[in-house]
Parts: sequence; structure tokens; C-alpha cells
Amino acid sequence: MIMEQEKYGHQSLADIVTEDFRTASIFKEKGIDFCCGGKKSLQEACAEKSLNVSEVVNEIHALKQTPNYPMQNFKEWDVGFLADYIVNVHHKYVIKTLPQLVFYTQKIASVHSDNHPELIIVEDLFAKINADLLQHLQKEEEALFPAIKEVLSTGSTEAKKIIASEIDRMSDEHEFVGGAMDTINELTNNYAIPDDACNTYKVTLNLLEQFEDDLHTHIHLENNILYPKSLEL
Repeated sequence: MIMEQEKYGHQSLADIVTEDFRTASIFKEKGIDFCCGGKKSLQEACAEKSLNVSEVVNEIHALKQTPNYPMQNFKEWDVGFLADYIVNVHHKYVIKTLPQLVFYTQKIASVHSDNHPELIIVEDLFAKINADLLQHLQKEEEALFPAIKEVLSTGSTEAKKIIASEIDRMSDEHEFVGGAMDTINELTNNYAIPDDACNTYKVTLNLLEQFEDDLHTHIHLENNILYPKSLEL
């Protein structure tokens, strides 16, 4: 187990999750950001959260003793297929969910902000997430992803330039959206439902948590798998 700690302790969060996506559930439970914070080593992440790195490594080791299924092995997927998967699964989810959460965060802020002033900040942050993500998805679907497929098809030099410039900008946008959701998580105490919450308040917090979970997977697939593979083209 000492060797396991040496291996995983110095490995980046992104690499650990890329090797076995199931480890994302361990990091989520412990509040470790593996997408935008994926470049940190496991040791660094555990130190920031005051977690025992040996215990986390033990959990990863135990998980890896159970069978993994090919569907979760995203790193082995063809880059064009992965881009289509991201659009059909994560982009569609975001486009469907954004208007609901804009409405709900506005609603609970207008009703509950006297007792929960943090909801005003949540409403404002999510409005910015909504505006940024819609533009972000559009640029991926209209510029970056077609450029990836063009390089795969023809090896176009111009398409390679588009990939490089778009990925640089997309990564910065991921940092903003991921950071904004981290702030919402902190403001809501990890989406804890207060005693005076109405049904809409409960639905909003549950939906925000689901949205963050999807966003972490979405950003991980792009930052740590799709973008590096595309730059290698």
C-alpha cells in the first residue's frame, strides 16, 4: 500500500480520473475538484482539504479491485466520437437545465433572501453562468468541434490553428464557470436544505447539485481528455 500511496499521491487528479472515471465519485464525496483543479496532485488536494491522503488512496485502491466497464473508459474513445458524446449528453443537458435554474434561482432569491441573503449572490452568479455557458457551447459546436473533425478528415492546417486558439479560450471559460459553481456550493453549504425551505427552494438546491455534478464530468472530459487529444492532432 506504500507503493500505491507513492503512485497516486504524486499523480494529478485529472490523470487519476482519466484512468478510471469511477474515482470521480470519491473526489465528489470529499469535495475535491478534479476538473478545473485537475492539475493538482492528490497530495496537494488532500492537504488543502485537510484529508488523510492514505485513506483516500485506500478508497481508490479498493475501487480499482472491482470490475470496470468499457463504456466508462473515455480516454480510449475516438476524439470525434467523444466530441459527439459531449454534445449529445452534456450540451443537451446544460441547454435544457439552464433556463430552469435561472428561473428557480431568481424565484427563491425574491422569496427567501431576507432570511438567506446569500441567495442574491447565487442568483447573480447563475445568471452569469447562464450567459457564459450558452456562448461557450455555441463556440464549441460551431467552431472547435467541426475543426477537430476537419483535422481528422483532411489534416487541415487552418483547422489546427482554430483548435489551438479555441482551446486556449475555452479553458479560461471553464475556469470561470467552475469557480462560480464552487462559490455557489460554498454559499449554500454544499446545497444543504434549510429548515424554512419551501418546495421550490428544495428543488432548486437539488437541481444545482445535479448541475454541478454534470459540469464536473463535462469539464473533465474536455479539459483532461478531449482538448489534449485534439492538440495532439
